Amino acid sequence: MAPTKPTFTTAGQAVISASEGAITTTFPKHPKKAFAFLVEFNCHHPRLLALADKKPPMHFHPYQTEDMEVLEGRLTVEAEGVQNILTPESGVFAVKPWTNHRLYPPPVTDEIITKFILSGSDTEESYKMDGVFFQNWYGYQDQVVLKGEKIDLLQVMSMFDAGGSYLSLPWYIPFSRTISMAMSIFLGRWVGGLLGYQPFYKEWTNEWDIACEKMSESRFQKRFAKS
Repeated sequence: MAPTKPTFTTAGQAVISASEGAITTTFPKHPKKAFAFLVEFNCHHPRLLALADKKPPMHFHPYQTEDMEVLEGRLTVEAEGVQNILTPESGVFAVKPWTNHRLYPPPVTDEIITKFILSGSDTEESYKMDGVFFQNWYGYQDQVVLKGEKIDLLQVMSMFDAGGSYLSLPWYIPFSRTISMAMSIFLGRWVGGLLGYQPFYKEWTNEWDIACEKMSESRFQKRFAKS
């Protein structure tokens, strides 16, 4: 497979709409967080209904705590194999560093909208979850869903590594988290960089200067850091 080539532009948009309006995300800045987004799922949207039996990949973040707080509706957060159905009464649900997890819309009910705040602690690491990462991850998912591209594991690894996120391996593999991080750095950052896989794309990035700073730190990716 070849590196993805964005066929649409979301850069400069204050609100990003994904999957033909099924998911909308607002990216306000937070003084004490690496990111704090307001996310809304239209749970009855045909695009989400079509993905009802498909879950996002399990993953973990070694450097950051990720918080979810539901404002309306329900949200499923699966952490270390346990499904947690969050509601406005649940308060803030914290996913600590190194925890294998994923989040997705709940089983379909009469509730149409799920609205929640997704935020994360800051870290001194350059490659971390932040607005730049999520803007590109949402862009790539739309490229796959709407344009019919097949998921490219190298592209996913490149983006996840740049977002301080790593795919979870089966629990029975010894040192699975260490192996996953090493694989993502080697394949996603090094091999992917040599083959032309970018973690960030100008067409999908609001803060392109920040993306360039991040990519400039890697000898395998700094050629993508262009104004």
